[in-house]
Amino acid sequence: MHAITIPEPGGPEALVWAEVPDPQPGEGEVLVEVAASAVNRADIMQRQGYYDPPPGASRYPGLECSGRVAALGPGVSGWAVGDEVCALLAGGGYAEKVVVPAGQLLPVPQGVGLKEAAALPEVVCTVWSNVFMVAHLRPGETLLVHGGSSGIGTMAIQLAKAVGAKVAVTAGTKEKLERCAELGADVLINYREQDFVAEVKQATGGAGADVILDNMGAKYLDRNVQALAVNGRLAIIGMQGGRKGELDIGTLLAKRAAVSATSLRARPLEEKTAIVAAAREHVWPLFAGGHVRPVVDREMPMREAAEGHRVVEESGHIGKVLLVAP
Repeated sequence: MHAITIPEPGGPEALVWAEVPDPQPGEGEVLVEVAASAVNRADIMQRQGYYDPPPGASRYPGLECSGRVAALGPGVSGWAVGDEVCALLAGGGYAEKVVVPAGQLLPVPQGVGLKEAAALPEVVCTVWSNVFMVAHLRPGETLLVHGGSSGIGTMAIQLAKAVGAKVAVTAGTKEKLERCAELGADVLINYREQDFVAEVKQATGGAGADVILDNMGAKYLDRNVQALAVNGRLAIIGMQGGRKGELDIGTLLAKRAAVSATSLRARPLEEKTAIVAAAREHVWPLFAGGHVRPVVDREMPMREAAEGHRVVEESGHIGKVLLVAP
């Protein structure tokens, strides 16, 4: 088969489409013939040499894919050769074939195309686990999403609205904010021109956001705590704004607030399996009802993954960029 390899870390040109050995499914694993994968920030960090795959995972980038089941390993039940699926991966999605633990497989949702489904596993599992399983967003509460036009952001908007929450978003252009509004965002904040703390306070009558989903890390830490409501929950899922920030414990105590930080890729298999099962139970029915949909900016051949990385690094996209296998 062919896969995108990274012989040496570097820029987008470091991604090389090469012939590699076919993977073989082991105990409890499924071999998937890949239809498409998607570009995630973690893939970019891996290409740059900053984010190695967990031990035992494929060395090729790609944290999600869609495709068809090609073979079943020993001990697998509930799936059959030919099933159309999408999958949460620790790596290996930028390839013609990938091996997946059976517990990380999902059926392609009703109403979603096979290629489109590659845009779902990473964002759905990230949003559901952080916003709902950890931060426990409830109907009537306010969610602030940083990077509302990203793959994560566009999914967070839709899921929050589906449960009856109010959604505020930050983004850097009018076009991106307009797309967020189309998905249901109630409060639109241009972070280049507006203070998100003041805007969230104004939109909530001074209360603040009950839950904040943050991809920036250190740069926004202090202001995120300021923007939280009493009993608010800050969920950090990225470090685009740095690793180390200063936290005012006094403000946190006064608000009886909580700060959590999670990553998905390196979690143990049993935790990923539980998250995938929860996503299938709670989110997959929303696709059938038309309440949630994947947001895809563009798709391109997988062998041109370097261009996909350039698009995402330039942050000109809205939603997900897909890489389509031959």
